[in-house]
Amino acid sequence: MDFGLAIFPTDETPGPARLARLAEERGFESLFFPEHTHIPASRATPYPPGGDLPREYTRLLDPFVALAAAAAVTERLLLGTGICLVAQRDPIVTAKAVATLDRISDGRFLFGVGAGWNREELRDHGVEPRERFDVVSERVRAMQAIWTQDEASFAGEHVSFERIWSWPKPLQRPHPPILVGGNGATVLDRVLEYGDHWMPNPERSDDELFARIAELRTRAAEAGRTIGVTVNAASAKPERLARLAEAGVDRAVFYLPSADLGAIEARLAAIDSGLAAVGG
Repeated sequence: MDFGLAIFPTDETPGPARLARLAEERGFESLFFPEHTHIPASRATPYPPGGDLPREYTRLLDPFVALAAAAAVTERLLLGTGICLVAQRDPIVTAKAVATLDRISDGRFLFGVGAGWNREELRDHGVEPRERFDVVSERVRAMQAIWTQDEASFAGEHVSFERIWSWPKPLQRPHPPILVGGNGATVLDRVLEYGDHWMPNPERSDDELFARIAELRTRAAEAGRTIGVTVNAASAKPERLARLAEAGVDRAVFYLPSADLGAIEARLAAIDSGLAAVGG
């Protein structure tokens, strides 16, 4: 099992280059940055975990720009969006951003994707919340066409274009791994439709998560595919990590606080302690 880090990088945290060097120096396999273009001030949509929305949500750096800075100062570290809110992005522009980042990182990009939870944020981008999963599906499949075809076309309800040229193509072929975020009732359908990995947050219980992983693997095998699992916001407790490893999870990603370097170092020490206990 590989181990990665994630953080909400903001104008109040160490910069993305510093964070990336720190992750690579500490031996982590990957680093993920999430995305919110903005947060509607109405705050009508409640924060899913409950309570007040953390300050960092309103101050996020653009993930593609931040990951480009991270790519420039690292050599081995895999760099991912965790997650990119595809429903809020133009697919032609995003396809070029993904391909460019994969090129300048020498094929180290992981494309985590999702639909988003903030209804007002979606509407500000012209997307009706009830349609967001269909929008993501079409936009991802349209990007896959752009990455894999010299002269790409796509015809859908939410995305449509005819015979376009778009280079560069990603260095990774056919394209960077697509990690589908989410825990909803239909998420495994979306993973099997256009994903290479499932990227869940922990379920209400480990047993519930492991049952869904088993279901995913069965369905993937029936389709003649292999689907990986990247657990986002994983616990660093040794007993939890051991269970993830036993379940065949491919990658566990630990969140760092959006704070100063001292708080980040303290969290890294706790993560290192958990990894040492399981031989990581």
